[in-house]
Amino acid sequence: MRVLMISKALVVGAYQRKAEELARLGLELMVVVPPSWIQEGSPLPLEPKFLTGYRLEVEPIAFNGHFHVHFYPRLARRFAQFRPDLVHIDEEAYNLATFQALLLARRFRSQSVFFTWQNLDRRYPWPFSAMERYVLRHAGGCIAGNQEAARIQRRRGFERDIAVIPQFGIDAELFIRRPVDRPAGFVIGFAGRLVEQKGLRVLCDAFETLPGDCHLLLAGSGPLEAEIRERAASRGWAGRLTIAAVSSTSMPEVYSQMDCLALPSLTTPAWKEQFGRAAVEAMACEVPVVGSDSGEIRQVVGDAGIVVPEGDPVALSAALNRLHDQPDLRRDLAALGRRRAVSTFTQAEVAAQTFEAYRAIMSCAK
Repeated sequence: MRVLMISKALVVGAYQRKAEELARLGLELMVVVPPSWIQEGSPLPLEPKFLTGYRLEVEPIAFNGHFHVHFYPRLARRFAQFRPDLVHIDEEAYNLATFQALLLARRFRSQSVFFTWQNLDRRYPWPFSAMERYVLRHAGGCIAGNQEAARIQRRRGFERDIAVIPQFGIDAELFIRRPVDRPAGFVIGFAGRLVEQKGLRVLCDAFETLPGDCHLLLAGSGPLEAEIRERAASRGWAGRLTIAAVSSTSMPEVYSQMDCLALPSLTTPAWKEQFGRAAVEAMACEVPVVGSDSGEIRQVVGDAGIVVPEGDPVALSAALNRLHDQPDLRRDLAALGRRRAVSTFTQAEVAAQTFEAYRAIMSCAK
């Protein structure tokens, strides 16, 4: 089976292991990526890290950074060269890139599948609503990153196969706890975008009530960075704060500095946590997780962490204090987390489920 995957997400090096795992299952795979993706004004350059067994092709992208309207001006030539049996469009149904790729798939008589994280039942104006209707009418299948996203596609009228599979897993050999230099004291970590909906202000409120040996390690960048630094300086804990943006493949070393990970996401009218990848990466590195109950976090963490009400700094502080005071609890959750991550959320497992989704789509097309 020849599969063409179109994915701006695969500029991230760690994610490319999924492509390697798919290729190991016997696919002839071409992955099309842009040279970078601009996220919230900052470019994420292509990290070519895991390239064995498949072709990674870089294509220029128009309207880079515009989630709904970006597209690939020269994508048709990849279809003409590769003649895929199936096209995996790693985008929501209402995006122009999905509409473009599906038009090309129909022109070249390829089957198609799109991916959705959308766990809020939002309606979009024309022309996005028209593109979405076209995709839902003509796509051969859908992969949903969570159960709510699958339910939303059914409510929109999609009648073909929907497989519920995370977009990416973790590499269990890469994400392991490692011996590293680390800040002194009890290190509370966070990994992700430094934006309001990730609950950073709630985390800061909770942190300020914790014992003085606690250190806050934020792995990421974003518009709240300056505010957090100013707050720490004005309230006397700047010396217990570290903020650093690192590459995806360096994250195991970052997680290995943490005693626990906080994931205090907040639901907004436009967003709720769709998966919580940082939780899975941390669990694989034997880091206990304290997450809010926003979106999919409870399902991802399971019994391997602590879940608290979103937007509640008192509850978050209490959970972090429990981990601070109870090393046996930390060890138990660390072991449970590692076991859950490697049994459920590896790139190999995600690839195997994705391969079966491809086979189901191709079987229904015969």
